[in-house]
Amino acid sequence: MSAYIYENRNTKSFYSMAWIAFAVSFIGMGLGLMYLQADLAMKGFLAMSYLFSITSCFTVAKVVRDRHEAEKFINKVESAKTEKFLNENRSAVADV
Repeated sequence: MSAYIYENRNTKSFYSMAWIAFAVSFIGMGLGLMYLQADLAMKGFLAMSYLFSITSCFTVAKVVRDRHEAEKFINKVESAKTEKFLNENRSAVADV
C-alpha cells in the first residue's frame, strides 16, 4: 500500500479571496436593500430570503465536503482490504 496520502489544501490567498468575496457580496446586498425604493415589508422579505440563501449555501457546501471525505475514507479502507487479500493470495499461488 502506498504511504503517500494526497491532501487537497487551499492556499491562504484562495482562502482570503473566498472570505473577501463573501464579505463584499454580503455588504453589497445590505447596501442594495438599504437604498431600494420599496416598503419595509418588502425589504424585510428580501433580507430574510438572502440570509436563508447564505445559510443554505454553507450547509450544502458542508454536506458535499462531508460526503466526499466519507467516500475517500471508504475507498481507502476498500483499497487496503483488496491489497491485503492480494498479498495473502500471492503467497498461496507462489506455493503451488
